[in-house]
Parts: sequence; C-alpha cells; structure tokens
Amino acid sequence: MTAVSVAALGLVAGQATAANAAVACDVTYTANTWTSSPGQGGFTASITLRNTGDPLTSWTLAFDYPTTTQRYTPSGWGANWSQSGTRVTGTNLAYNGDLATGASVSVGFNGTWSGGNPNPTAFSVNGTACGGTTPTTPSVVTSAGSVAVNEGGTATFTARLSAAPSANVTVTTTRTGGDADLTVASGASLTFTPQNWNTPQTVTLAAAQDADTTAGTAAFSLAGTGVTGATVNATEVDDDSTVEQAIIVTPASVTVPEGSTGTYTVRLAARPDANVTVTTTAGGGDTNLTVSAGGGLTFTPQNWNTPQTVTLAAAQDADTDNGTRAFTVAAPGLTSRTVTATEADDDGGSTPGHVENPYAGATGYVNPNWAAKAAAEPGGDAVSDVSTAVWMDRIAAIGGSSSAMGLRAHMDEAVRQDAANGSAPLTIQVVVYNLPNRDCSALASSGELLIAEDGFNRYRTQYIDPIAAILGDPAYANLRIVTIIEPDSLPNLVTNLSVPKCQEANGAGGYVDGVRYALDRLHAIPNVYTYVDAGHHGWLGWDSNFAPAVNLFHSMATGTAAGVDSVDGFIVNTANYSATTEPHFTVNTTVNGTSVRDSTWVDWNQYVDEQSFAAALRSALVGRGFDDGLGMLIDTSRNGWGGSARPTGPSTSTDVDVFVDESRVDQRIHAGNWCNQSGAGMGIRPTAAPAAGFDAYVWVKPPGESDGSSREIENDEGKRFDRMCDPTYGGNDLNGNNPSGALPDAPLSGQWFPAQFRELLQNAYPPID
Repeated sequence: MTAVSVAALGLVAGQATAANAAVACDVTYTANTWTSSPGQGGFTASITLRNTGDPLTSWTLAFDYPTTTQRYTPSGWGANWSQSGTRVTGTNLAYNGDLATGASVSVGFNGTWSGGNPNPTAFSVNGTACGGTTPTTPSVVTSAGSVAVNEGGTATFTARLSAAPSANVTVTTTRTGGDADLTVASGASLTFTPQNWNTPQTVTLAAAQDADTTAGTAAFSLAGTGVTGATVNATEVDDDSTVEQAIIVTPASVTVPEGSTGTYTVRLAARPDANVTVTTTAGGGDTNLTVSAGGGLTFTPQNWNTPQTVTLAAAQDADTDNGTRAFTVAAPGLTSRTVTATEADDDGGSTPGHVENPYAGATGYVNPNWAAKAAAEPGGDAVSDVSTAVWMDRIAAIGGSSSAMGLRAHMDEAVRQDAANGSAPLTIQVVVYNLPNRDCSALASSGELLIAEDGFNRYRTQYIDPIAAILGDPAYANLRIVTIIEPDSLPNLVTNLSVPKCQEANGAGGYVDGVRYALDRLHAIPNVYTYVDAGHHGWLGWDSNFAPAVNLFHSMATGTAAGVDSVDGFIVNTANYSATTEPHFTVNTTVNGTSVRDSTWVDWNQYVDEQSFAAALRSALVGRGFDDGLGMLIDTSRNGWGGSARPTGPSTSTDVDVFVDESRVDQRIHAGNWCNQSGAGMGIRPTAAPAAGFDAYVWVKPPGESDGSSREIENDEGKRFDRMCDPTYGGNDLNGNNPSGALPDAPLSGQWFPAQFRELLQNAYPPID
C-alpha cells in the first residue's frame, strides 16, 4: 500500500463555486495494489479530499496517472468517475457536493494496472492545480488544552486528527505525571481511519474522591504512530476541606427518552462503618418522569465504592413538551444530592426519543457505496439517492475494508447527512445477518459461523456485541437506527426442519437463542428499532405454516429481557420478489365458479401478495400478545414487475390457471423462486406509513446486489453455490420442479451485478423517469 498527499492554495472562479472564491485543498491518495499475474493486477484507490479554502457547493477532482496502463474500472464510490487517456476525473454526487471549510469527503474506485502502479503526483480541484508532494503528517487536535474535573466526578474533551492518515491510526491517552487520583475513565484508545479522521471522539477523565484538600493536577498525553501528539492538562476540583462521607451521583442530569428509560449511578465517597441505604424520591415537575428501579440502594463496608444504578422512566404521552423533574438522592445523616431529569419528547420536542414509527417525518440514509455503483450504471443516477439498507453479513463487514465502508464509517456518514437535511430526523437501516448455520436450507447465502464450531459464542462476542457498541455510541444518539434482524432465519424453523442444518439451528445456540441475544442487546439502545424477519406470503402463507410461525415469533420474543416489547415490528419480503399487491385479483376472486386458490400459481395459499399477508400477520401477532403499536415493513426494492410483460388488467379467460397467469404482475415462473429473478423490476420507492399498521415500504436489499452466484466461486465468506441461482437448473420439489428463472453470470451474494441492476431499472414499477 502506498500513499501520497498534496495540497493546493489559489484564487480561481471554480466551476460551480462563487466567483473569486478561494479554492484550497488537501488531497490524500492511497493505493492498495495486488498482482493477479506477472506484471499486472488490480488496485483500490482511496482518496480523501479536504477543503481548506472557501466553502464549496460542488467539486471536481482531477489527476493524471503516470502510465497509460493504469485504468479505472466502472466500480467506484463517492463520485461520478470517468477516465480519458491518463486523466481521471471525479465529480461530486448529489449528497456530498457541499464542503464547508475544513470539511472532507472520502471517495475512491477500483482499477487495473500492468507494468507498474505508481501514484499520481498532481491533483486539481475545480481547475486549480494542487502543488507539492510532501505527505501531510496529521496532528492530534483536542477541543481543550485543559479541563477541570470535580472530585468524585468526570470531565470530557474530544480529539480528532488535522488531516486524513494513510492508514488506521490508534491514539492512546495516558497520564504522564501528576495526581494519581486523575485517571482516564474512557476513551483511552481511539482509532482514526482515512474516513473518520475528522470526527471528534470523546475522552473522559475522572477524579477519585479522596480526603485531602489539595487540588491536584496531571498531564495527559495523546499520542500515536505517524501523528503529532497533543497534551491536555487536568486539574482536580476538590470538594472537601475535611474527611467526610458523601453521596456521589454521576451524572447530575439525565435525559430520558419518552417511552423509554435513562440512568445514573450512585456510590459513597468513603467506607462506612455499617450499611447505608440511599433512596431516590421524586420531587416537583413532570409526573411522567418516575423512578423505575433502584429507588432504594444498600451500600455496605464492602461495596461502598461500587456504583449502583438508578433507572428513571418517561411515560409515553401525546404532548410536545420536554418536561423536567427533580429527584432527591438521600441517606440518613448525609447531604442529599439532586438529579434533574429531562423528558426527551418524541412528538415534536427538540430531543429525539424512541418514536412509534421511525420512518415518519424522517429522511433516509443514502449508502455512498451503493449510490456510487448505481450512479455509474446507465440511468442509475435516477435512483442513486434512494435510501437502502447497510448489510452486516459477516464479522469483517463491521470494520469495513479498503473498498467498502464499515459500520462506524456508515454511522459517521449518517451523522453528516443528518446535519445536512435540515430539521428532519434521519433513519439508517442496518441488516443484522450472521446467525450460526445461517440460511440453513439454502447455500447461496450460507454464513461463516457454525453452531458446531462455537458459532453462538462468536456470534455474541465477535458480531452482536461490537455492533451494539457502535450503535450505542452517544455520537449517534440523534439518529433513528432501524435494525433488520436475521432475514430467512426463524421461518426456516417452521418449514425446513427436515434439513439437518435447520434441525441443529432449532436447538441450543441456534436461531432462537441468537435472535433473542440480538434483541436484548439492540433493544436496550433507546434510538435503535428492531424489526424481525417474517419471510413472505409464498413461504408462510398456508394455514399449516402461518399459525406455527405466529407462535414461534411470540415464544421467541417472550424469552427476551423485555418480552414482546423488544420487537418494534416485523418485515416481510426481505430480498425477495413477491408483489406488494396483485392489482387484478385477490384471494377471494373466483373464475367460472373456481377459486383462484385452486390455481397452480396460488396453490391453496391464503394470500396472493405481501400487503394482505403482512396485514393478517400483524393482526395475528397482536392477538397473540404483541403491542398494538407493532409496525410492519415490506421490502419493495425488487418487486415492481413493470415493463412490457406487466398485465394492464385482469384476464378474460375462464380457465383459472390461465386467468391467474395472465393477470398476475409477479412474473416469476414459480412463487418459490428467489435467486436473481429474470424480468424483475424495482418496486415502490421507500414510503413512510403507507397504510394502517405499516411503518414503511423500504428498500432493504440494495437493487443490483446479487442473491447468489450462478456457478461455484471460491470465497472466504462461507457462501456456497446453490442450484436455484443456476439458470440451467430444472428445479426441485420446493418450486414444483420448475426452472429457477435466475439470471446468468451472477457473482457471489452481496456483490455488484450490473446486468441485474439494469434490468431492475428498466422494469421498475412505478416507472422511473
């Protein structure tokens, strides 16, 4: 891997900037190069453009490769890329054209080389040439050079880098001398990447409660390899002139999301001679705020210094006020403390809470990786700004790679998009998809974890826990984070227990345990919303499957810490092709006295589309014990079925099979076909609250990402070849021994499939202008 950083400063009239604007930039270019055969190979170029001049409303980055054999391939992100001769040009996308002074954008692409892959040495932004080739050494920048820390309390400051590093940099915070009562409570190790280098990260310092009367000081060094470090000086603010017992409360103010909870901790300042009971009682203020747990805490001579938690709750109400209430923390003979709680209203107040429908009134996160690929396809810029989900389909996806953003990078980008969308909240969708024995009845999307190989423990500690840690970061508290929990998992335990891997997934450490663990960890984060996958009507729509699925979903949820409240809703049709609605017939339609259920296509299913199935499923789940606020989602990313093959009205045939086949908009050969379906089109664009009981239509499966490979392809992701993705396959009992209907030449599941994207765009319904 090699990197080059250049800077430029000049006065020009930029292509889309104000006349006489000062254009100045810092560009870091990093190439991750590999050899495929002697003398040639490929590379991934990662580029960070930082605006050090006047604010820009658009930008064009250009450079020349030193050789004519270095070629950009149509696979990039963050910009519209093109190449003519040796010149490569990248123009901003719709979402990242605005660059304030000091702001940066990370972009890149894949390419090929032969004979060598030297870095470009000159860059320009909006026609201004960048000069110099000396790499910029990033410095650690802190929000404060000194902080005061109350004895028994904490204080924070933030750190970031002054420029993008060429590779990940770990900055550690250590005390270099001074009062040992001053320590690093959190943030001792911060990781900055070429993508998040400019995002402030928090360091928390703590001052231990002691009996002296000296206000001690200490110096803390922030240092890392390849960066210029910084020093922050801390001063302890002493709170006692004599040795005393005291109640220590952290923090002294708490924000409690409406319909959720907030916490603070209590401990003692010194060891007591006997047990001490500390109580929390509510005072004046908003009566919606109450003590939920920890109202009476007992401290002993053994546990006096161990913080214990008090939980406050805010009732869901219809007002738009952010009410407050004082809570008194007291013990006999000790000075009481006061905690002020503020309700974070979700009905129009300024602080976000856990709302009933996270899509209502919100804008959707646009994944830059997918947007760049979509925009590079003919006509794809018409949909490249549509919100799609981010898939965490293996452990490595959490950290990301040189060609794909990791989860934290996506969250940081979501914060940036949220800051740019005005007062509206922003919803980002994250697919949690890595259960042990994943997709036990299919092969194309088999996962990396196996139950027999300690898969459940790895799922918890290496997958769910890191995801929860990132999503729970306070930096993302203003986002509405929707998690789609384990597609194609629990429905397998209803219909496919004859498959050995599914039998194993039905036991300890399997699907139920895994989903419960995911719900427990994610539901505990107030701004995270959990939607459990519920298959689709062509899977669970028969009576023999429907009721067992409802019972399974209920028993799974009641086994979580929060019970059915741990589930915000369910999603159907994830990454599938079933039509949202069949406009020309319903399950009650008859043809010449014969029900359409008697047709080969419907096959006695109780539903003919996803809307009717999802509505009935929701009603059954609420009847079984789920909350009446339960919301349904339908993945409409690939179920539009437009184009010339779409029927414009019902058939006039009196034969029920002919009638259904000529009337249905779902043009699959069989409703059980699921892999890269030929003739499919993009469906209804993401829509909030489209019908009663439905939270949204969503694009969870990004159009253009493959369902599975058409042939065996070696990989390190645990994915295998499934004949249902082979266009020459004649089918099996599950799809009535019909052809698979799959497109040819498909890559591994999740990889970009240009031919599929173009067909989906062409056959979109509603049509895409």
